[in-house]
Amino acid sequence: MLLDPNHLSALSSILRHGSFDAAAAELSVTPSAISQRIKALEDRVGAALINRGTPCTGTPAGMRIAQHAEDIGLLEAKLARELTLNQATGPVRVRVAVPADVLATWFIDAMAKVDGLLFDLVVDDQDHSAEWLRRGEVSAAITVGGQLVSGCDATSLGALRYVATASPEFIEKWFAKGVDEHTLASAPCLTFNRKDRLQKAWIAEQTGQAVSPPSHFLPSPQGFVDAAIAGMGWGMNPVGLAQRALDDGRLRPLVQNAPLDVPLTWQVGRVLSAALAPLTSAVRQAARTALLPPCSEQSSF
Repeated sequence: MLLDPNHLSALSSILRHGSFDAAAAELSVTPSAISQRIKALEDRVGAALINRGTPCTGTPAGMRIAQHAEDIGLLEAKLARELTLNQATGPVRVRVAVPADVLATWFIDAMAKVDGLLFDLVVDDQDHSAEWLRRGEVSAAITVGGQLVSGCDATSLGALRYVATASPEFIEKWFAKGVDEHTLASAPCLTFNRKDRLQKAWIAEQTGQAVSPPSHFLPSPQGFVDAAIAGMGWGMNPVGLAQRALDDGRLRPLVQNAPLDVPLTWQVGRVLSAALAPLTSAVRQAARTALLPPCSEQSSF
């Protein structure tokens, strides 16, 4: 099925900015022209592509077609480079799914090393970034361990180390009798969102028990550290974010020498591997600095 590039650009712009008016301004056309393009595209594919609202959002079909349009842009940019065509087409956009802790600790270093790309990041819990790639809604993703996606090239990056941390006052209040399944079942913990399983994975590793502690939901990596320092609860913090507070005593490990190492994988849709080779190289370079080396003994869940 051949799709009109003008129709595709209208769809992508609406989903990027959240409104028909903003898309019209970006593409230098009238809102009426944008509406006509979307109607023609929806008629062509036989499905609704946009949920009209404030903001406008994509239906599953709309998200998939918009991602297809961005993938075409990446491939065309690669072709232009190979043919040394001096066309001032500007940077192309790439959509990548990245766990929040990865973005907060090292992924910006990788993005900064790549020219000619505009990044559209989907930030999700680390256990679920692979789903975005599996649905075809992103071109690449940082995923956990062995969650390999069919049709993608995968590169093992190493492990992001987490430590269960809390303030000294919190530990004295809740864990004076030690850290076990009983004290962990009553002490409040910090949870990124309802998808986050890091705390329960660490508890299971330490106690061999499935424990569901009372939880604060706090979807912010830096907020996690700040809340632990403030004594709200204990949580699994990346060493890179918590190290300063550990060094100056504002945070302490719940258990000494008991980290949780989460292996990460970079996955790219195979058809785009060559086009995104510079980004893959930058991701690997940044990971070598920030992560533990790949190791078969690292935890995977």
